[in-house]
Amino acid sequence: MLVNGTPYRTVWRENGTVRMIDQLLLPFQFTIFDSPDHRVTARAIKDMVTRGAGAIGAAGGFAIAQAAMEAPVSAQEFRAYVGAAALLLKSTRPTAQNLFYAVDRVLAAAMGALPDTARARTAACAEADALAAEDVDAGRRIGEAGAPLIRNGARVLTHCNAGWLAFTDWGTALSPVYRAHRDGKRVFVWVDETRPRLQGARLTAWELAGEGIEFRIIPDNAAGFFMRRGDVDMVIVGADRIAANGDVANKIGTYEKAALARVNGIPFYVAAPTSTMDFNCPTGDSIPIEERGEQEVLTAAGPDETGTMRTVRIASPGACARNPAFDVTPSSLVTGFITEKGIMKPDGLPR
Repeated sequence: MLVNGTPYRTVWRENGTVRMIDQLLLPFQFTIFDSPDHRVTARAIKDMVTRGAGAIGAAGGFAIAQAAMEAPVSAQEFRAYVGAAALLLKSTRPTAQNLFYAVDRVLAAAMGALPDTARARTAACAEADALAAEDVDAGRRIGEAGAPLIRNGARVLTHCNAGWLAFTDWGTALSPVYRAHRDGKRVFVWVDETRPRLQGARLTAWELAGEGIEFRIIPDNAAGFFMRRGDVDMVIVGADRIAANGDVANKIGTYEKAALARVNGIPFYVAAPTSTMDFNCPTGDSIPIEERGEQEVLTAAGPDETGTMRTVRIASPGACARNPAFDVTPSSLVTGFITEKGIMKPDGLPR
């Protein structure tokens, strides 16, 4: 990802510090958030300083490496300390499969090197770095696999943010768009605003503007209007967890877009690495769905005319809200999965 001509990853590790683009401040401020220990990293994941399936996976892996560096030298105490860190991290975003995948993988590398705690620390850091590098490569390969699906002049609708910022680099749903654009194709993107946190209006729009791709932000409930008019050629979304039968958990509102796409005869693709697939979840009904605080629905934040960030209430005084962060799209509505291993059908997922 280039920001003002400088290449960045979404999240990375420098010695004992985990550094990440602060997504809470985008698109109004571009700031790097520095996390000195695993507890601060866990809080940054929970509070969505960094967010998106691959990005929180990489951050979770780095956090386990931090915990390994912080842990006591005794093998028994090391095991207990790092194990507790893993439980803390898994509690931050319960729907995100990449977080569980990364935490378990780095944890296994550390525990496998015991009782030598020095080797365990080295193993944890190496595994976390390798996992982040694999995330970058998977995003790039998803772009290469999906770009041929995008014809010149295509109008693509996406929901939430599954671009650079959602992974260590490249992303998933937007990676084919970026690849097609860099290959010289004309691509237009309909950007769902994605209430209540507005990841589309804030993050996807910021990314596309930086890449020089034409787009328009639309209200979440306008997608059907443009689909029925024939203004949408395909839908590409990301995923936070994919069940064994191909059901997909993604940002709330995805299911509606998939149903609308089916009614209007529009291909609906899910872009995700195979690490997002959870074969311990038989169907989407088994996927835990995170529900976040009601204030995200009842309030909105942004800069005022002086540039000062303010939060204002937008709902009726005294009103309460529900705020599920994800919904589940049945595999029957998915045209195909764009993965780092190529295009897969819902009934053809690797076992």
